[in-house]
Amino acid sequence: MALNYLNLVGNAELMKQLNYAMIYRLIVQQSPISRIQLAEISQLAPASITKITRQLLNTKLIKEVDIQQSTGGRPAVSIVAKFDYYQAISIQLSRSHVMIELYNLGAKTLASKRFPLNDFSQQQTQNYLISLIELFCLEQQKKIKNLIAISVVMPGVIDSVKGIVRYTPHIDVNNWALAEILMGKFSVPIFIGNDVQSLALAESYFGTTQSVDDSILVRVHRGIGSGVIINQQLLMNHNQSACEVGHIQVNQLGERCHCGNFGCLENQVINVEIEKRARLLLEQGYKSKLTPSKCDILTICQLANQGDELAEKLIRSAGEHLGRAVAIMVNIFNPQCIVLAGELTKSPEILLNAVNNALNSQSLKQLRENLLLKCSSLDDRSAIGAFALVQQALFDGSLLMKLLDEK
Repeated sequence: MALNYLNLVGNAELMKQLNYAMIYRLIVQQSPISRIQLAEISQLAPASITKITRQLLNTKLIKEVDIQQSTGGRPAVSIVAKFDYYQAISIQLSRSHVMIELYNLGAKTLASKRFPLNDFSQQQTQNYLISLIELFCLEQQKKIKNLIAISVVMPGVIDSVKGIVRYTPHIDVNNWALAEILMGKFSVPIFIGNDVQSLALAESYFGTTQSVDDSILVRVHRGIGSGVIINQQLLMNHNQSACEVGHIQVNQLGERCHCGNFGCLENQVINVEIEKRARLLLEQGYKSKLTPSKCDILTICQLANQGDELAEKLIRSAGEHLGRAVAIMVNIFNPQCIVLAGELTKSPEILLNAVNNALNSQSLKQLRENLLLKCSSLDDRSAIGAFALVQQALFDGSLLMKLLDEK
C-alpha cells in the first residue's frame, strides 16, 4: 500500500512519522552511522535523534555496535539496522504458480516454496491462497518469530492504496478486496501491488538502481510491464498504474494485438511471439541449431550467445523493437538508468546492443548521454517485489509507526 501524502494532514503526528522514517532509512542505507552523523544529515536536533534512536532500539529495529574512531572528545557509538528480529511473508501470484517466501528485514530469503496455480475463480483462488499461507506458516513456524506483514503482488491493475485487485489477466475478479480479507484472517498489515511495478521498487532498494534517483524497469515475459521510479518513489496515478509500454506501436505492419491495435510492442517481443517467429523462420528454411520442437526462449538465448545466426537475429530484432519503446520513455522521463528483466536478458550483450542502437537513433542525445542501460540483478521470478512493498512501508513510516506503537 503506497502512502499518499496528499491525503494526510500536516500535523505533529505526520511530522513525527516522517522524521522517524527518515532516520530509519538513513540507518538502513548508510550503516554504520553515528548519532552525530544522523543529526548532521537530517538537520534534526541531537535530542530528537537520541529520542528516535532510543525507540528504534527498544523496538529492535536497530542496534549499537563497536565504537567508531574518535575525532576528538567522546567517541561515537555506531548504529546499524537490525534485520533478524522481524519477518515478512511475501507472495508472487503469477499466471501459473504461487511463490511464497519468508524474508527478514534485510531482504534475505529465509524460506521459499512454490505451488501450482490452476484456473480458479476469485473465491477459489482466495481460499487456495489462504490455505497456502496457513500451510507455509505452519511449516516455517520456527523461523517466523515476529511476523510484521504479508505482501502480495500479481499482474494487472491493483489498487494498492485500498488493497483491491481491479483486474488480473488470469483470474476473473470483481473488485477483489484481497488486503481486507487477508488482514481479517492473519491480523497483520497487508500490502498488495502490481508485480512489475513492485519489481522496479525492489530494484531501487536492493538491485542495480540503488545509486540513482530516477530509473525505469521493463520486464518481458508472457506480457510486458514496466515500473517508473522518480526521486526514489514509485510513480503511480489515480488508477494505481502507469506506463503501459506493452501497447506502444513499434511496427505499423505488425499483426493485430488483442487490444485492437497493430504492431504493439507486446506482439513483437514477448517470449511466445519470439518462439512462434523462430518456428516460422525454421519452416521457411533458415539454418539453425534450433528445431521446431526445441525453440523455447531460453534455448534461443543460449544459442544466440553461442553465435547461432537465427537465434541472434531473433534476439536482435526483439531488442530493436524494445529499444523503440524504451526511447519513447527516455524522451518522456529522462531517467538515469533503464533496467531490463525477463528471459531475454539471458542473452545480455546482443540484447543491450540492439536496444542501444534504437535508443541512439530515436532519443534525444542530451537525454541519453549519461544513461545507464542494464539487465536486472534480481530474480524476477521470486517474491522480492512483494517484499519491496514492506520495505516501502517501513521507509515511508506507516508500518514503522505501527511497530513503535505496539511497543
